[in-house]
Amino acid sequence: MTDSPRLVLALTTEADQARAQTLAEALLERRLVACVSLQPLQSLYRWKGELQRDAEVQLLLKTSADQLGRLREAVIELHSYDTPEWLTWPVEASGAYGAWALAQLSSDGLRPAPAGTPGDEPPAG
Repeated sequence: MTDSPRLVLALTTEADQARAQTLAEALLERRLVACVSLQPLQSLYRWKGELQRDAEVQLLLKTSADQLGRLREAVIELHSYDTPEWLTWPVEASGAYGAWALAQLSSDGLRPAPAGTPGDEPPAG
């Protein structure tokens, strides 16, 4: 898909559902992400030399390459952890989904839908 929009996925985790939802909503309000998928999970890791086991919520953030720096700054600013997880990678999107995602990141959020896109149904996460 050489003509696909330049989208990026970013990954972080939060301590619980409430904090994850609050962070997701703040990022959506700032139009730094088009969509956030929340997934509860069990994390195992070392912190300060000790093995940790924590229930967390993973946030999969969908954004544009252009917004990635601002998104990272906002996550660091708003996150409840001192050292939040931050992983990113570029992705290829279908034309329709990519256009929708990019429209959500614009200041007015009103870019026209691409031809052939179903009416009022939101795209799946």
